[in-house]
Amino acid sequence: MKTVLVILALAVSANAAFAADTPGSSARSDPMMDKYHAAVDQKDWKTAATTMQAAITKDPNNPDYHSLYAYSLRKGGTPDMDLVFKHYNEALRLDPKHRGAHEYLGEAYLMVGNVAKAKEELGALDKLCFFGCSEYNELKSSIAAHEAKTAKQ
Repeated sequence: MKTVLVILALAVSANAAFAADTPGSSARSDPMMDKYHAAVDQKDWKTAATTMQAAITKDPNNPDYHSLYAYSLRKGGTPDMDLVFKHYNEALRLDPKHRGAHEYLGEAYLMVGNVAKAKEELGALDKLCFFGCSEYNELKSSIAAHEAKTAKQ
């Protein structure tokens, strides 16, 4: 029985190694994702956002596109947070288990000072990440950093 649990744990953790919107999580190449990641590598958030906006036009039911569009908006300059929240929520409507969208939505809530909502996203990730995951760890760290920063003020 113990061996079965170890094998199951390894299988699940190997599968959980990549977020749904992480490069390498899909066997086939997506030219839109390739262009997006090239822009992100250059920290060209405008091109990244434009690329994901075009991708959403072609495939509005792709939760990765919505999540990454919102992420690009959030990272670039002065984001329209209403649009950011709209697309993270759309990603989660399409895929309620989208770990990347939960993490990024939590970070967006921190940007607007809503720690309680960020912690709700952390709770959702805690349920989704049975053996833990990078999205949970990143959001937990972001919340701790935000709370430490605001405690100093």
